[in-house]
Amino acid sequence: MDQNFWRKCIVCKNEIAFRAKYYKCSVSSCDKKRAPAQFCSVSCWDVHRSVMNHKSAGADEYTSPSKEKWAQEQMNSPKVRVVRPQSSQEKITSTSSDMSSDEVLVVVSKLKAFVKEAFDLNTSADVIPVLSDVLRNECQKASQSAHRDGRKTLMARDFR
Repeated sequence: MDQNFWRKCIVCKNEIAFRAKYYKCSVSSCDKKRAPAQFCSVSCWDVHRSVMNHKSAGADEYTSPSKEKWAQEQMNSPKVRVVRPQSSQEKITSTSSDMSSDEVLVVVSKLKAFVKEAFDLNTSADVIPVLSDVLRNECQKASQSAHRDGRKTLMARDFR
């Protein structure tokens, strides 16, 4: 990573240069290692203070590290694995291959109550996975219709 600034202010997103003055909130819960709260000015810290509703907090002044020191810290810190979400095409592919998934897609108690009230029948437990498969198949067909229409929203008309 070859950037020419240390971090960005969490309020205004301005860059905080290396070896520059910056501010941190004096409230200990605001100083998190994974999500540090640093501010380029006292006025940005004041915005943070009012949003976070701190009663008695201060803006502590610090100096950012040199570029060399920061690079060394980055080399010695544990690496974070970034997991990206699946693209819509990967989701379609994985969904179609998971058609036999055992995940239940219906609220079983509501289905049983509906069948009992509407038809005066009990519902066997083996109905649930079959009905979930029917739902998966219908959703797959409907999603293909939405993709053909260039939409990213599944609509009632896709099921007709």
